[in-house]
Amino acid sequence: MDQAPGSPQGPRDQGPQGAQSLPTCYRHPDRETGIRCTRCERPICPECMVSASVGFQCPECVRSGSGTGHAPTATQPRTIAGGTVAADPRRVTKILIGLNLAVFLVQMSMGDRFTDRFDLIGRAYVPILGSIEGVAEGQWYRMLTAMFLHGSYIHIMFNMLSLWWIGGPLEAALGRARYLTLYFVSGLAGSALSYLLAAPNQPSLGASGAIFGLFGATAVLMRRLNYDLRPVIALLAINLVFTFNPAFNIAWQAHIGGLVAGVVVGYAMVHAPRERRALIQYGVSTLVLAVVLVTTLVRTAQLT
Repeated sequence: MDQAPGSPQGPRDQGPQGAQSLPTCYRHPDRETGIRCTRCERPICPECMVSASVGFQCPECVRSGSGTGHAPTATQPRTIAGGTVAADPRRVTKILIGLNLAVFLVQMSMGDRFTDRFDLIGRAYVPILGSIEGVAEGQWYRMLTAMFLHGSYIHIMFNMLSLWWIGGPLEAALGRARYLTLYFVSGLAGSALSYLLAAPNQPSLGASGAIFGLFGATAVLMRRLNYDLRPVIALLAINLVFTFNPAFNIAWQAHIGGLVAGVVVGYAMVHAPRERRALIQYGVSTLVLAVVLVTTLVRTAQLT
């Protein structure tokens, strides 16, 4: 491994005090490292260093194709979860917020008839539609479409602010594909638990299940990076207080289902060993979706 210039004699001459003054990775300031990019000499941690023909290089030098012996796209810099580092690390979050806002505008323009056609309901007669509706009637799409519906301006405002604050940094840490997988798996898990436990005639809607999944994954990520967990735990506790307060009439089942799925999938995302990273990450996500499917089938059998 390449060392910083002068490192062979530095630590010996400086003693224990010098050994504690290692530089930190330029992309991860909390990680000390003795490795430097062989081209630009920036300190890089094991997560960031990319093997070159001689020593290691940083993601920026690899991206520019400067001396690795490969094309610039041959080896891409990776996030902590193995995702590709994007030029705009919040793009998926912006798209999700845009989709939620667009659907809410459609709700406001078309009224309850549109909402009642796409919200999450087990099985019940819906007067405005004049028929028995629900997931148990084969309308499984409701478990997905309900994730983009909201009941009021305050409802969507709080959810979109939470999605921006929590989702943006998490997308940057996981990468787009893994972040999107986490979001939809958590949301569907929330829908499944709500379908299983809520009254069949109780409608449910909102992005909260997916957002609680992001909360859970953020806590796992912060623990992985040895960050202070108290802020995210306090924020989560406040949200749970509102969740279980009868005055707010919140579908707590979706929140808990999303939270549990987010913790499980998030743990797989950030703790999977590098050599089997994609297999474990998407394998665990598939297992959670399998649980969602089984839960949905069991509840449908109960209602029909």
